[in-house]
Amino acid sequence: MLLKRSMPKIRWQYWVKPWQQIDWLLFGLPVALTIFGGIMIRSTELTQGLTDWWWHWLMGGIGLIVSLFIARIRYENLIQLHWVTYAITNVSLIAVMIAGTSAKGAQRWISIAGIPVQPSEFAKIGLIITLAALLHKRTASSIDNVFRALAITAVPWALVFLQPDLATSLVFGAIVLAMLYWANANPSWLILLISPLVAAILMSIPWPIPIVLFHEVYLAPLGLAWSGGMAILGSLSLPTRHFWLSGISALCFNLLGGELGIFAWNHVLKEYQKNRLTVFVNPEHDPLGAGYHLIQSRIAIGAGEFWGLGLFKGPMTQLNFVPEQHTDFIFSAVGEEFGFIGCLVVLIVFCFICLRLLHIAQTAKDNFGSLLAIGVLAMIVFQMVVNIGMTVGLAPVAGIPLPWLSYGRSAMLSNFIAIGIVESVANFRQRPKY
Repeated sequence: MLLKRSMPKIRWQYWVKPWQQIDWLLFGLPVALTIFGGIMIRSTELTQGLTDWWWHWLMGGIGLIVSLFIARIRYENLIQLHWVTYAITNVSLIAVMIAGTSAKGAQRWISIAGIPVQPSEFAKIGLIITLAALLHKRTASSIDNVFRALAITAVPWALVFLQPDLATSLVFGAIVLAMLYWANANPSWLILLISPLVAAILMSIPWPIPIVLFHEVYLAPLGLAWSGGMAILGSLSLPTRHFWLSGISALCFNLLGGELGIFAWNHVLKEYQKNRLTVFVNPEHDPLGAGYHLIQSRIAIGAGEFWGLGLFKGPMTQLNFVPEQHTDFIFSAVGEEFGFIGCLVVLIVFCFICLRLLHIAQTAKDNFGSLLAIGVLAMIVFQMVVNIGMTVGLAPVAGIPLPWLSYGRSAMLSNFIAIGIVESVANFRQRPKY
């Protein structure tokens, strides 16, 4: 009798023990977003007879199974495999450039068994694993380790940028900056890293009178003032014996970076990429072209008002006035059919996911696990902010999907893999002792 009574307990422990320490809320919230995202995708395609909502749920289910499997495997094993992961990441991106398929002016997909796969989505996970393995041994407290991390990031970043996929390359930048900050990098160094981008923007504003250096090279006063401020910051923060040498280096870095940014704008970026980056300031300038997406998205969100028009009842959504609504502009469907309250609930769910990721990063048993969680947090936060910002007109239009809500098979699977890795960090934390 005693043996028979103990059997159910033993079986229960056998099945539950591998997942005793994981954060079930962090699993449940993405699953809820995935279910809700399938409903919204169904709403956007109701009059077209498409079945993307079914694929959305199918990939969500597969991603959930994969993440549960990853959660019960010790994440420390990734340290030994980080160079293999890095090599696979770069090889897959090179394969896209050689044998990938093109769509909408970009070559980002490769066909595997007849299914299009976007390696750049999985490259974000590979970069997080590689940087976490490097920075947990040598923190970013020295400038040498910072440049080492940047050099490692530069290879996959360049391969993604050349596809061209400007949006995903920006996600790479957000990931590396967040992980460097968490790895104890001096915040002033991070400001200096992004300062050439700001300098390029300011130098493109020739107000009031540009200072002409050469035939096509000029320094706008605003850009020159910003570069001078960065020179002061560099002289105070860079680790050199002569502060004036650090200041001159920072000044030249900004001036050169600014001019290179202007050159890239004029000669590297495609015309549609430049339109996406500028049209959000004044979408009415091209209402039937580059500004059409943004104008229609804002109209749809505004039409929802406070409570929304109801599921399957939004005219902008049902009549397909918003292009790419099932992918990049899925948030506009939420705003029209569920209103301000629906948008607020979605934002609250994302906030809870971010808080759980931050909690796991703070309670991880080692730096490697903590850096993994911060890398995933940066990836989710950046994608969420940019996607929602572009649908309401606060950010440039970029091809960044909203995690778990937008349709995208590779994106869905990579997001669940990222959650599974963080859940492994939570699952193998130090158990509290009383």
